[in-house]
Amino acid sequence: MEEKKDFNGNNSEETQVNEQTSSEEVKSQEDEKDLRIAELENELKKSEDKYLRVFSEFENYKKRLEKEKYQAIEFACESFGKDLLPILDNLQMAINSANNSNSEELKQLKEGVELTLKNFLSMLAKNGIEKISTENGFDPNLHEAVMKVDSDEVESGEIVQVLQEGYKLKNRVLRATMVSIAN
Repeated sequence: MEEKKDFNGNNSEETQVNEQTSSEEVKSQEDEKDLRIAELENELKKSEDKYLRVFSEFENYKKRLEKEKYQAIEFACESFGKDLLPILDNLQMAINSANNSNSEELKQLKEGVELTLKNFLSMLAKNGIEKISTENGFDPNLHEAVMKVDSDEVESGEIVQVLQEGYKLKNRVLRATMVSIAN
Protein backbone atom coordinates (compact mmCIF):
# COMPACT_ATOMS: atom_id res chain seq x y z
CA MET A 1 0.00 0.00 0.00
CA GLU A 2 1.31 3.31 -0.94
CA GLU A 3 1.16 6.26 1.42
CA LYS A 4 -0.20 9.52 0.20
CA LYS A 5 1.92 12.51 0.92
CA ASP A 6 0.90 16.17 0.95
CA PHE A 7 2.91 19.14 -0.26
CA ASN A 8 5.02 19.24 2.87
CA GLY A 9 5.86 15.63 2.62
CA ASN A 10 3.53 14.66 5.49
CA ASN A 11 1.30 11.71 5.43
CA SER A 12 -2.26 12.76 4.36
CA GLU A 13 -3.82 10.93 7.31
CA GLU A 14 -1.56 12.85 9.64
CA THR A 15 -2.57 16.05 7.94
CA GLN A 16 -6.24 15.25 8.41
CA VAL A 17 -5.70 14.45 12.10
CA ASN A 18 -3.69 17.66 12.53
CA GLU A 19 -6.43 19.65 10.80
CA GLN A 20 -9.12 18.06 13.01
CA THR A 21 -7.04 18.68 16.13
CA SER A 22 -6.42 22.23 15.02
CA SER A 23 -10.12 22.89 14.31
CA GLU A 24 -11.08 21.31 17.65
CA GLU A 25 -8.56 23.52 19.44
CA VAL A 26 -9.96 26.59 17.69
CA LYS A 27 -13.51 25.55 18.57
CA SER A 28 -12.46 24.87 22.17
CA GLN A 29 -10.80 28.27 22.38
CA GLU A 30 -13.93 29.92 20.96
CA ASP A 31 -16.09 28.06 23.51
CA GLU A 32 -13.78 29.22 26.30
CA LYS A 33 -13.99 32.78 25.00
CA ASP A 34 -17.80 32.56 24.85
CA LEU A 35 -17.89 31.22 28.41
CA ARG A 36 -15.58 33.97 29.60
CA ILE A 37 -17.70 36.60 27.83
CA ALA A 38 -20.84 35.18 29.47
CA GLU A 39 -19.12 35.21 32.89
CA LEU A 40 -18.00 38.81 32.40
CA GLU A 41 -21.48 39.88 31.26
CA ASN A 42 -22.95 38.19 34.35
CA GLU A 43 -20.43 39.96 36.61
CA LEU A 44 -21.24 43.25 34.88
CA LYS A 45 -24.97 42.76 35.51
CA LYS A 46 -24.27 41.97 39.18
CA SER A 47 -22.08 45.05 39.50
CA GLU A 48 -24.72 47.25 37.84
CA ASP A 49 -27.40 45.84 40.15
CA LYS A 50 -25.19 46.41 43.19
CA TYR A 51 -24.46 49.96 42.03
CA LEU A 52 -28.17 50.72 41.55
CA ARG A 53 -29.00 49.36 45.00
CA VAL A 54 -26.27 51.38 46.68
CA PHE A 55 -27.29 54.49 44.74
CA SER A 56 -30.93 53.97 45.72
CA GLU A 57 -30.01 53.46 49.38
CA PHE A 58 -27.92 56.62 49.31
CA GLU A 59 -30.76 58.63 47.78
CA ASN A 60 -33.16 57.32 50.44
CA TYR A 61 -30.60 58.19 53.12
CA LYS A 62 -30.33 61.75 51.78
CA LYS A 63 -34.12 62.13 51.75
CA ARG A 64 -34.39 60.77 55.30
CA LEU A 65 -31.69 63.18 56.54
CA GLU A 66 -33.42 66.09 54.82
CA LYS A 67 -36.74 65.15 56.43
CA GLU A 68 -35.12 64.79 59.87
CA LYS A 69 -33.41 68.15 59.45
CA TYR A 70 -36.69 69.90 58.72
CA GLN A 71 -38.39 68.12 61.63
CA ALA A 72 -35.57 69.19 63.96
CA ILE A 73 -35.98 72.78 62.83
CA GLU A 74 -39.75 72.60 63.05
CA PHE A 75 -39.78 71.14 66.56
CA ALA A 76 -36.73 72.95 67.98
CA CYS A 77 -38.82 74.79 70.56
CA GLU A 78 -40.57 71.64 71.81
CA SER A 79 -38.64 71.32 75.08
CA PHE A 80 -38.91 75.08 75.67
CA GLY A 81 -42.67 74.82 75.20
CA LYS A 82 -42.86 71.94 77.68
CA ASP A 83 -40.92 74.01 80.21
CA LEU A 84 -43.44 76.87 79.88
CA LEU A 85 -46.55 74.76 80.55
CA PRO A 86 -46.22 74.74 84.39
CA ILE A 87 -46.08 78.55 84.34
CA LEU A 88 -49.25 78.56 82.28
CA ASP A 89 -50.89 76.22 84.81
CA ASN A 90 -49.90 78.52 87.69
CA LEU A 91 -51.43 81.54 85.95
CA GLN A 92 -54.67 79.65 85.43
CA MET A 93 -54.72 78.53 89.09
CA ALA A 94 -54.18 82.15 90.20
CA ILE A 95 -57.20 83.22 88.16
CA ASN A 96 -59.32 80.36 89.55
CA SER A 97 -58.41 81.20 93.15
CA ALA A 98 -59.20 84.89 92.59
CA ASN A 99 -62.66 83.97 91.28
CA ASN A 100 -63.76 83.02 94.79
CA SER A 101 -62.93 86.38 96.31
CA ASN A 102 -65.06 89.54 96.58
CA SER A 103 -62.12 91.81 97.36
CA GLU A 104 -61.61 94.68 94.92
CA GLU A 105 -57.82 94.33 95.09
CA LEU A 106 -58.05 90.65 94.23
CA LYS A 107 -60.34 91.43 91.27
CA GLN A 108 -57.74 93.86 89.92
CA LEU A 109 -55.00 91.28 90.44
CA LYS A 110 -57.18 88.76 88.61
CA GLU A 111 -57.55 91.13 85.65
CA GLY A 112 -53.77 91.58 85.49
CA VAL A 113 -53.17 87.84 85.61
CA GLU A 114 -55.86 87.26 82.95
CA LEU A 115 -54.16 89.81 80.69
CA THR A 116 -50.79 88.13 81.29
CA LEU A 117 -52.35 84.74 80.52
CA LYS A 118 -53.93 86.08 77.32
CA ASN A 119 -50.58 87.48 76.13
CA PHE A 120 -48.84 84.27 77.10
CA LEU A 121 -51.33 82.14 75.14
CA SER A 122 -51.05 84.38 72.07
CA MET A 123 -47.23 84.14 72.21
CA LEU A 124 -47.49 80.34 72.39
CA ALA A 125 -49.95 80.27 69.48
CA LYS A 126 -47.63 82.48 67.45
CA ASN A 127 -44.94 79.81 67.92
CA GLY A 128 -47.23 76.91 66.98
CA ILE A 129 -48.23 75.77 70.48
CA GLU A 130 -51.97 75.47 70.97
CA LYS A 131 -54.45 74.02 73.43
CA ILE A 132 -55.77 70.52 72.72
CA SER A 133 -59.50 70.63 72.10
CA THR A 134 -61.90 68.44 74.07
CA GLU A 135 -64.95 69.33 71.95
CA ASN A 136 -64.67 66.27 69.69
CA GLY A 137 -64.85 63.83 72.60
CA PHE A 138 -62.24 61.58 74.15
CA ASP A 139 -59.22 60.72 71.99
CA PRO A 140 -56.59 58.52 73.68
CA ASN A 141 -53.91 60.08 71.44
CA LEU A 142 -54.63 63.55 72.83
CA HIS A 143 -56.29 62.96 76.20
CA GLU A 144 -55.26 61.07 79.31
CA ALA A 145 -58.13 59.63 81.35
CA VAL A 146 -57.04 59.80 84.99
CA MET A 147 -60.36 58.83 86.56
CA LYS A 148 -63.87 57.59 85.81
CA VAL A 149 -66.92 59.17 87.35
CA ASP A 150 -70.63 58.45 87.24
CA SER A 151 -72.50 61.00 85.16
CA ASP A 152 -76.02 61.24 83.81
CA GLU A 153 -75.11 64.25 81.65
CA VAL A 154 -72.76 62.52 79.17
CA GLU A 155 -72.47 59.08 77.63
CA SER A 156 -70.06 56.44 78.86
CA GLY A 157 -66.48 57.05 77.73
CA GLU A 158 -67.04 60.77 77.09
CA ILE A 159 -65.20 63.61 78.84
CA VAL A 160 -66.88 64.86 82.02
CA GLN A 161 -64.26 67.32 83.27
CA VAL A 162 -60.90 68.71 82.18
CA LEU A 163 -58.46 68.44 85.09
CA GLN A 164 -55.39 69.86 83.34
CA GLU A 165 -55.17 71.43 79.90
CA GLY A 166 -53.10 69.71 77.25
CA TYR A 167 -51.05 71.38 74.54
CA LYS A 168 -49.54 70.42 71.22
CA LEU A 169 -46.83 71.84 69.01
CA LYS A 170 -48.13 71.62 65.46
CA ASN A 171 -49.27 67.95 65.40
CA ARG A 172 -47.00 66.70 68.19
CA VAL A 173 -48.45 66.40 71.71
CA LEU A 174 -46.41 68.28 74.31
CA ARG A 175 -48.68 67.25 77.14
CA ALA A 176 -51.91 65.29 76.95
CA THR A 177 -55.06 66.81 78.41
CA MET A 178 -55.88 65.16 81.74
CA VAL A 179 -59.59 64.40 81.91
CA SER A 180 -62.16 62.47 83.87
CA ILE A 181 -64.52 60.35 81.78
CA ALA A 182 -67.99 58.95 82.38
CA ASN A 183 -68.53 55.33 83.38
